[in-house]
This record gives sequence, C-alpha cells and structure tokens, in this order.
Amino acid sequence: MTETKSEMELLYNQSIKIIKEGQIVKGRIVSIKTKEVLVDVGFKSEGVVSITEFAPDDLKVGSELDFFIDSIENDAGMIALSREKAMRISGWDKVVKMAEEGGLIDARPVKKVKGGFLVDAMGIEAFLPASLSAFKNVSDKDIINKTFKFKIVKINNLRRSLILSRKEAMQKQREEAKEKVWQNLKAGEIYPGTVKAITDFGAFIDLGGVDGLLHITDMSWSKISHPSEIVAIGDKIEVLVLNLDKESGKVSLGLKQRFPDPWQDIETKYSVGAKIKGKIVNILPYGAFLELEKGIEGLIHVSEISWTKRVNNPGEMFAIGDTVEAQVLSIDKESRRISLSLKQLEANPWLEAEAKYPVSTKVSGKVRGFTDYGVFVELDGNLEGMVHISDISWTKRISHPQDIMKKGQKVEVIVLSVDAQNRRINLGLKQLQPNPWAEIAQKYPLDTVLEAEVVSITDFGVFVKIEEDLEGLIFSSEIDKTETAALKPGDKIKVKVIKVDVEQGKIGLTAKI
Repeated sequence: MTETKSEMELLYNQSIKIIKEGQIVKGRIVSIKTKEVLVDVGFKSEGVVSITEFAPDDLKVGSELDFFIDSIENDAGMIALSREKAMRISGWDKVVKMAEEGGLIDARPVKKVKGGFLVDAMGIEAFLPASLSAFKNVSDKDIINKTFKFKIVKINNLRRSLILSRKEAMQKQREEAKEKVWQNLKAGEIYPGTVKAITDFGAFIDLGGVDGLLHITDMSWSKISHPSEIVAIGDKIEVLVLNLDKESGKVSLGLKQRFPDPWQDIETKYSVGAKIKGKIVNILPYGAFLELEKGIEGLIHVSEISWTKRVNNPGEMFAIGDTVEAQVLSIDKESRRISLSLKQLEANPWLEAEAKYPVSTKVSGKVRGFTDYGVFVELDGNLEGMVHISDISWTKRISHPQDIMKKGQKVEVIVLSVDAQNRRINLGLKQLQPNPWAEIAQKYPLDTVLEAEVVSITDFGVFVKIEEDLEGLIFSSEIDKTETAALKPGDKIKVKVIKVDVEQGKIGLTAKI
C-alpha cells in the first residue's frame, strides 16, 4: 500500500513542470471570469491573468497561448501570469529578427504626438517620425488604429523601443513589386497597364511597378500626329511587350501589334487602276492623305489633283473629313505607300490641246493668277496658258504684270505654242498688234536728239520716257555720275539716240551730246 502511494506521488511530481519566475510558458485557458482568466500551465496550481490583457479573438476556453510568469505564488496562492509581457518579449525577439533580415512588420499608429506618431508594433511601443510617415494629405482618422507596413530603421535594445519608417517600407514594397513584375515579364506576352505620362514621342505605361515606353510608331497602324490621339493619362490598356532589358530597365511596348497588320494582304485588297473611295485625314503642302480603311492611307500628290489647274495649296481643294473618289496609281507594300490620283478619273484635255488651239489662233480667256514672270490665263475652264512678261507689250517696260491686268479680267490673246507633253501653252498679248519697232527705228534714226522724261534710275543706267509706252535706256557709261546723282523721276533731260535694236525692242541713248 505504501509502495503504491509512493509510485503515485512520483508520477504526480513528474507530471508537474518545473517553472521559474520570468519564464515564458505555454498555457491553456480553463475558465473566464469577469475580471480575470484562469490558465493551466501544467503546475500544481493554476495561473491567473487580468482579462484586459487578452485580444477578443484569443479569449476562448481551450485556447493555448504564451504567458510570462510574474510570480510563482501571489497572495491568493496562485501563479501570477501576464499575457502582455509574454507578447512583448516574444514580439521583441521577432522584431529584432525581422530588423536583421530587413523585413517589414505590420503595426498600428495609436496616437499622434509632436514630431510623428506612437505606434503599436507587435505589442512594442514604437515611434514613427512625421518625415518618414508618408502620410501627406491623409487625415488622422484614416491613420490612427489602422494597420500599415513599416520598416524598422532603428532599435534601442536597452529601452526596447523602435523607430519605424513607412516611407522606406513603401519603397521596399515598390521594389519587391517591381522585381516580381520583371520576373513575370516576357517578350511577346500581353499585359495590362495604366497610362502614366504622355510625351510627343509616345506614352509611358505603368505595368504594376515597371514603366514601359509605348512609342508613337507602335500605337496604331494608322498615321497619327500625337500620342494623345490614341491614349489619355489614366487609361487602362493592354499592351504587348516587344522588347525588355532588365539591365537598363527599359521595356518597349506595342499596341498596334495586338491587331493584324492591314498592309499584310494589301495587294489582294487594292489593285493598280482600281477606283476607290476614302476620307481625307490629313492635308499637307504637297498633297492630301486619303484613309482607305483603318491603318491604310494613300497620298493624292498635288500633281495628281488636276490636269489643268495649278494647285499650290491642297487645302483650297479639300477639307478634313471629305469623302473623295480616286484611282490607285501604285502600291509599295514595303514602304507602306499608296499613290492615288484624282485627275486620272477624268479625260486628259491635253491630248487634244494642239488640235484645239493651233498656233496663231486668237482665243479668249480669264486672268487666273500672276507670277513675277507672267500672267496665267484660263482658256475654257479646263486648260491654262501663260502670257510671259515679255509678251505683254511691244514697247512698255513692265515690272509687275498685275499693274497691267487684274485677276478675273477677260482678255484676248494669241496662241504662241502648245507643248502637250509638258502641259504648257504659251500665249501672247502684244502679238494682237503689229510689231511697231520697224516704224520706231525709222522715227528715231541714229543721232536723233530729243528731250525725254526720267522714269527710274538704276545701277546700270537711267530709264527715260521718249513717248507714251516707249522707253529708252541711258547706259551709266553714257551719262556723267554727278548728273545722274542730281536726277529724279519726272526730270527732263536732253538725249541722243545711239542704238535701235528692232529684234530686242530696245533703244539705247546717251546724255553726252
């Protein structure tokens, strides 16, 4: 009987843990009272813990948690335990390990103080300086008692206190996200992104931590003038990774590559000589671009607009959005060019020009425009000819053709020549009258002395009016420089005829009499 009792005591003693004050032990909640909680830590007596030290989720009978032994026996003969101290001690060890490994911790700002925030970091009091908080423009109600990620930037082992940085935590999270994106990125794959910035040459797309460039040439198969025609900041788009270089941090993206290249089977869609319709999408000094379909445009060069009219500004003929019919002249798949023509849809009036306007024929026309060297005359609404400045008058010296004729004026002219191949008709106005120079030569023989009126003074001589519409030239070598300097238009001067050129229609004079 005595042996049985001894065996039972031995077994009982062996079942009781050896515990010491200041130790952290495992305990199981066995009872929950109003102000305290009873915990079995495997000793001969139960431990007691203030109910205020428990989180609501932990306060359950049967829950196994860590506890700190404050005292082996309190005034009531029970073990005094602390849940908070156990959490602080084990939390501190975890925090130190995390800090050594450079990891991030979850913590809650609990109070705003001067210079920053007090933070509960796994049961440990920590300080978050305002300069490291990254809480700019965030209200306090969205900060206090909210959980955020932080990086431990300083540890005080003696005081068991921490200094945290949310700013560095966010940077680390961005770097981790960036690294993850880089690991997942593959050329030839499609990824979602957000338009972050737009420049003249393209748009930068945020792929979730890594920025890629979507160049303007990779946005659309159609020609565009600016990236803003395709995307706007904040747009969510899916892009294709064309090329990536992790070393340089560059990612090239494509948008148009997600869709078939409309030029791929261009020859089967359009053929040379075919008549097509399109919409004017761009007008330049050298021609107008016609959109045949999305991604395919053709150029109507300024020389292919009309057989007869000189088109200096295509904007006078077209407006953006106009629907135009044209003929396909050529297709260059490699260069992605289609040449179009308007005039080829009409009969070429130049083929009959020589027969219609024989040389020496008198014709009527309307002044259509001017150049420094002549006047353009519209003959019958189709063809246009030019009166050279030298063919306006037999005798009058003309500096500006518009001084003689006005735009829209109806005139009669003589056909001087027709060059159908180069599309030119030379016209004459003075040829309507007989050439007067034979008579002029008789009227003003050599050595004739007369009084003339100064018209203009040039570096090479002085022009004078001999009679109405007839001028002569006093060469600079035929007049004293001092005399020239004193002359002005309207002055009278005595001159002598020294040359009459009937072929060139000129009279040479001298003031040295």
